[in-house]
Amino acid sequence: MHKAIIPPGSNIGILGGGQLGRMTALAAANLGYRCHIFEPERNCPASLVSASHLSADYESEAALLKFVSKVDVVTLEFENVPVKTLQILERYVPVHPGPKVLEVSQDRILEKSFLNDCGIETAPWASASNAEELDIALEKLGRPSVLKTARFGYDGKGQAKIEKGVDPIAAWRELGSTRCILEGFVSFSKEISVIVARSVSGEVKAYEPVENQHRNHILDKTIVPAGITPEQSEKAVEIAVTAAENLNLVGLLAVEMFVAEDGRILVNEVAPRPHNSGHWTQDACVTSQFEQLVRAVCGLPLGSVERLGRAEMQNLLGNDINRWMDYLKEPGAHLHLYGKTAIKAGRKMGHVNRLFTDQD
Repeated sequence: MHKAIIPPGSNIGILGGGQLGRMTALAAANLGYRCHIFEPERNCPASLVSASHLSADYESEAALLKFVSKVDVVTLEFENVPVKTLQILERYVPVHPGPKVLEVSQDRILEKSFLNDCGIETAPWASASNAEELDIALEKLGRPSVLKTARFGYDGKGQAKIEKGVDPIAAWRELGSTRCILEGFVSFSKEISVIVARSVSGEVKAYEPVENQHRNHILDKTIVPAGITPEQSEKAVEIAVTAAENLNLVGLLAVEMFVAEDGRILVNEVAPRPHNSGHWTQDACVTSQFEQLVRAVCGLPLGSVERLGRAEMQNLLGNDINRWMDYLKEPGAHLHLYGKTAIKAGRKMGHVNRLFTDQD
C-alpha cells in the first residue's frame, strides 16, 4: 500500500524540467521537501534548484527504476510524458496525476468526449483523422473553423484556421496528415481559466477565474479578477471542479474556457499540472498554485486560495527578458526568471506579477 501522507523531509519526483517544475521545486523546498527531476534535457530550469536531475529518455525503464528508487511520490509539470512512463512508476510509488488523467488530457478527441460526457459544454467539434472525415466535419461545422492535431499541440502550434479560400486537405497535410479534430468557430468576449486542486483525501479548492489575453497564440497577460459576472464565475468554478472530480484527479487541473458572446461558458482544454495562468498566485494569493500542488500530491491539507488584492501577470517572451532591470525598479512588481540561457522569439523566459491597491 502506498502512504496517503508524504511528510516533509520526503522526496518528490517531478517528470519534466521546465519552469513549472522549477517553481514547484522551490515551493516544495519551502515545505521541507527535496525534489528529483526526470528530464531528458540537460541544464533544464528545474534542475538548477533541485536535489538531483536524471537526464534520460522517458521510456527508459532502467532510468525510471533508478529514479523511482530515490522518491516517495511522483508528479509532473507537463502532460506530454508517455502514459507508459506513469504506469511503470506507479508500481512503486504514488503517481499524481495518474495515467488515466494523462491519457485524457493528451488527446483532444478523448478530452472533448470526456468533457461532453460530464455535461460540460465545449465548442462544437468533430474528429477529422482522414480526408473523408475532414469533409464530413466541414459539412457539419462550416467555415471558419479550426483544425487541430489531436495530440502535442500548444501555444498555437499544431493548428490551422480553415476559412474561405483555404484548402482543408492541404492544411491537414501541413499538420502531418495525422489524427485531428475540427472545432467550430466560437465568437467569445473573453478567455478565462480556473485552476482547481484536489488532494489525496478528496479535498477540493478552486482559485477564482482569471482573464487571459494572448499575443501570437501565447499567453501575454493574466488579469484577476476576471471582470465577469458572479454567475459566470460560479459556473466556471463548478465546471472545473466537475472535471477534476470526474477525472478522479489528484494534483492540479487548469481549465481554459471561453466566455461566449451570449454569456455561456465553453471549455477549450484542460491541463493536469500547474499552469501559466496561475503564476499570479505566487504573489497575490495566500497559497501559490505550486505549493498547492505539493500539498495535494503529498496528502497535506490544501492551503487557502484567498486573493490578497488585484493582480496582473505578464509573461516575458524572448527579448522581453532584457528589460529585467526595469521590472526590478517598478513599484509593486515581482520578477520571476526561469534561468534559461538561450533567448528565442516567443520563448517563455520569465514573468512579472504586479499587485495593485484599491487606489491604483
